[in-house]
Amino acid sequence: MLEEVTSLQELEIYTQHGAFVGRVRDIVIDLVKKNIDGLYVEETNDALVENSHSINIPYRWVQSIGDIIILKHFPDRVQLTPEERKRLEAIRQFQEFSYE
Repeated sequence: MLEEVTSLQELEIYTQHGAFVGRVRDIVIDLVKKNIDGLYVEETNDALVENSHSINIPYRWVQSIGDIIILKHFPDRVQLTPEERKRLEAIRQFQEFSYE
């Protein structure tokens, strides 16, 4: 069955246990291998993703796709590394400075 890759955009994503993960914003494509590499997810569940940050979910974690996407794997909680926290803080400070 042939589908448009854009049909995945805006689909809700759930764990195999029924917990809402987030909503697909974009599809990450590996141009060399010519396949889908991941799903860029926004509006993430704060109970699963620290501070509801956007994340990239590896496409190999997808179990099924229909009206929603169900994952066969998802960690108990996604947390930022110290380096990621520093980078986000620097971006926030730059954005605040840019708008003043």
